[in-house]
Amino acid sequence: MHRSASRLTRVLACAAVIPVILAATGCSSDSDKGKGKGSDSSKKAGASASAKPSGKPSTALEKAAFATLPEPCKTVQEKTIETLVPEAKDKNGTATKSNDLATRASCSWNGLDEDGLKGSQYRWLSVSLVRYESHASLGSANKRAEEQYNKQIEAAKATEGAKDVKAEQAGGVGDQATSILFGVKKDVDFFNTTVVARTQNVVVTVDYNGAAYEGAGAPDHAKLLENAINAAKEIVASVGSAGEQPKQPDQQASPSAQ
Repeated sequence: MHRSASRLTRVLACAAVIPVILAATGCSSDSDKGKGKGSDSSKKAGASASAKPSGKPSTALEKAAFATLPEPCKTVQEKTIETLVPEAKDKNGTATKSNDLATRASCSWNGLDEDGLKGSQYRWLSVSLVRYESHASLGSANKRAEEQYNKQIEAAKATEGAKDVKAEQAGGVGDQATSILFGVKKDVDFFNTTVVARTQNVVVTVDYNGAAYEGAGAPDHAKLLENAINAAKEIVASVGSAGEQPKQPDQQASPSAQ
């Protein structure tokens, strides 16, 4: 009887221990599963976050200040033409043909002022305008115009046959301006003056030269320069009066003059 009681006690003790072991095992198993799920979720979230684009907005380009160009032959006043080009063949000027007058335009005048035995004075004036728009791959309108401004200066300095080239800043003309003086030997000595100016997104180039024939006195180079600068000021003013665009960011900029 005593032996049966002892066996029963041991059976009951073992039965009490088994649920505890199972419970412990079950908790451990659930806990491990939870940890596994949490770890996988974290990895997926991290991978998803790294796969997403940064979302950085592209830099907006400022809209060009000037939307159009003035008529090139009307950029210089009639009285100015009479002073710069006496006896001009056509006081209204001769416009150069262009496929896109909104971005490129030019006009020229020439005349020979004969003074009997005192000889003759020849004058030639040319006005050129180039306008730029902002472009996503090429840069802002003003930046593109400034690049063209520098190219025009170098082109004037490199004029074929140019001698005694002298370049200097020309104050009071647009946002920036440079005058280039040089001589060129043809059948007679030509005295050349080029003024390159930039006003916002438009580049203005004024070429003005003179020569003397049949014993006439050589043109006054200082006077040629003064006249060319005055003409450049008029042209810059006419660009402004042609109208400005409202200044606001615009990413959909269209290409323009290259």
